[in-house]
Amino acid sequence: MTATRVPPTEITGILGSIVKRVARKRLGEVPESLGVMWNNRPVLMAMAGFGRKADNWTACDDQLKSLAHMAAVTMVGCSACLDFAYYRAHHDGLDLSKVGEVARWRDSTVFTPLERDVLEYAEAMTRTPPAVADDLSARLLEQLGAPGLLELTAFVGAANMASRTNVALGIEAEGLAAACGFALPVAPVTSIA
Repeated sequence: MTATRVPPTEITGILGSIVKRVARKRLGEVPESLGVMWNNRPVLMAMAGFGRKADNWTACDDQLKSLAHMAAVTMVGCSACLDFAYYRAHHDGLDLSKVGEVARWRDSTVFTPLERDVLEYAEAMTRTPPAVADDLSARLLEQLGAPGLLELTAFVGAANMASRTNVALGIEAEGLAAACGFALPVAPVTSIA
């Protein structure tokens, strides 16, 4: 990882020991980015806590949420989020043939019409300002139901928060995807303006 805009600090104390143990269990290592976020433990814990709670949401399919997450973070240009997303998809047993095609989803033939709508929705939400079309929302509402669409929307919103935070802080990929045999795609980032 290149130098971050906020230097990492040592992760210490009882809470630090727990955080490092959880990181090693989930990721096999303690990422340097965790030291960056350790500078403000309440922010770290709030963001991590939200992520843990979102892991328990069940109204929208995990594969769809994963694809949406990857589309949003690719658009923002967050290599750290994409790195984690690939790692997570691998360990969660998601369809890796689709995961590897997210950066070029418009040209790929592996996605279903619903998955294409989800990818388009994630990108539309990520634009500044958001540009979600009524017809796209209506199609997703019909296919996912209100709880599913709300969950997908919150998931993409959280991906935007995390990815924009990481990019602003200079946090980059740390090799999680490579440990699973993935190479992060080198694709031009779509402008979000």
